[in-house]
Amino acid sequence: MRPGEIKRLYFIVRVFLNYGLDELIPKIKFTLPLRIGRHCLFWLSNKHKDKALGERLRLALQDLGPVWIKFGQMLSTRRDLFPTIISDQLALLQDKVASFDGQLARQHIEQSLGGSLETWFDDFDEVPLASASIAQVHTAKLKQNNKQIVIKVIRPDILPIIKADIGLMYRLANWIPLLPDGRRLRPREVVREYEKTLIDELNLLREAANTIQLRRNFENSSMLYIPEVYSDYCRENVMVMERIYGIPVSDIDALKKQGINMKLLAERGVKVFFTQVFRDSFFHADMHPGNIFISREHPQDPQYIGIDCGIVGSLNKEDKRYLAENFIAFFNRDYRKVAELHVDSGWVPADTNVEDFEFAIRTVCEPIFEKPLAEISFGHVLFNLFNTARRFNMEVQPQLVLLQKTLLYIEGLGRQLYPQLDLWKTAKPFLEDWLHRQMGFAAIISAFKEKAPYWAEKMPEIPDLIYGALKQYKYLQDSIDKFAVQLQGQQVKQRQGQYLLGIGATCLLCGTLLQIFDAKIAAIGFIFFGIISWGVGWYRTGKIG
Repeated sequence: MRPGEIKRLYFIVRVFLNYGLDELIPKIKFTLPLRIGRHCLFWLSNKHKDKALGERLRLALQDLGPVWIKFGQMLSTRRDLFPTIISDQLALLQDKVASFDGQLARQHIEQSLGGSLETWFDDFDEVPLASASIAQVHTAKLKQNNKQIVIKVIRPDILPIIKADIGLMYRLANWIPLLPDGRRLRPREVVREYEKTLIDELNLLREAANTIQLRRNFENSSMLYIPEVYSDYCRENVMVMERIYGIPVSDIDALKKQGINMKLLAERGVKVFFTQVFRDSFFHADMHPGNIFISREHPQDPQYIGIDCGIVGSLNKEDKRYLAENFIAFFNRDYRKVAELHVDSGWVPADTNVEDFEFAIRTVCEPIFEKPLAEISFGHVLFNLFNTARRFNMEVQPQLVLLQKTLLYIEGLGRQLYPQLDLWKTAKPFLEDWLHRQMGFAAIISAFKEKAPYWAEKMPEIPDLIYGALKQYKYLQDSIDKFAVQLQGQQVKQRQGQYLLGIGATCLLCGTLLQIFDAKIAAIGFIFFGIISWGVGWYRTGKIG
């Protein structure tokens, strides 16, 4: 380990121990060495005994920086896995992380825009509206049209912290392949994907572009609204966008008080996600509750409002098709199809025994499907499936990591809004319709419509293209014939050369023998003729090589 990595690791351990989080280590036989090492090597005690466990966990993650805060945000969406006292505290990491000084934020914004804030904005509030792991936002008013806006500014000096934690992740990733089944997890690829995601999130120009794209994808949609971006004022560390007013999706009491149709809201969350993934192949991959609001208008026709589009994911056409077919096969309990799709997609080795794999999947899934669909957690299904696939050397697919994380977000959020949410029933019709449009007669019509302008453009050129192709064919045929004749001639020359080489060798041998027997004149003749024959033969055969 490098000195910097050791220093960072020590800081992480110290923070966890200062907040007394070693009590989270389960007292089981497997963790005995870890617990003994904690008492032998570290003498730091809990300095926050007056605080509850959930608050200590939140403060520790906050002190450790962006990577750990994001981890806490992800955990906060799974209230089904943690007690309320922990989930409520972790939820504060979504938009109530300790902020940095508003005056410093002003300086950074002015430095990026190249002038005083009052040149473009009025009513800038130095008290941040919200503060998260990577950035914080301040409210203001745009001078040119008097619209309410928010200005997002990146936290200063967070890049070294992120790089230090990523370095530790890479170090850990180098050790994981040494463990049983470690190599199939492809840890370095996963860390590399996560690193790219984090570094991209630090570039607010990228986030602005993502936001504009998502807004265009859901233009005039009743399901999702994406606020407008004012790109003229966006820089790498500053972003200006429309201020939105809505109810935080995590405020269940406020939603119910507003009369929001909770069942339809939960179902629309699922549909929005699958629409982004399968229709657009461009999905918001950081959909924790701090980034999602609900419009106060039309409570019986609820609309989501999405912000913070710094992390987006996409899938290629093959992955989308395999995923959709996998989901539907699961819904239909067609385990044979699931096994075949895993092999066809390359997610498990090509020599996998499909019958054995099918039986293993059935063994895991059938007990789950005995429950009512509304009680089935998709997260648990994924967990059990991956455990099964591990036995068959299934490799982790880095391009699917963001999708899996976002799907767990969506399920956790949906069950929080409407505990009876049937994720499977909601998703199945959408996926079946998407597959039908991709593979059925509708797909042919769609492809024809898509290519028709191109064909219409090329139609006048078709005669010239046909003439050019025929001309090229004739030229190619003439070249082939010429080459064949040339090759035949070279083969004849080669045979002649080999014959002359043989004569030359024979003459040289005879000349040598006659020399021995003092027949000098005859010997000279044979040797001379042999040299000539050898030279001509070498020349002819040499031209071939």
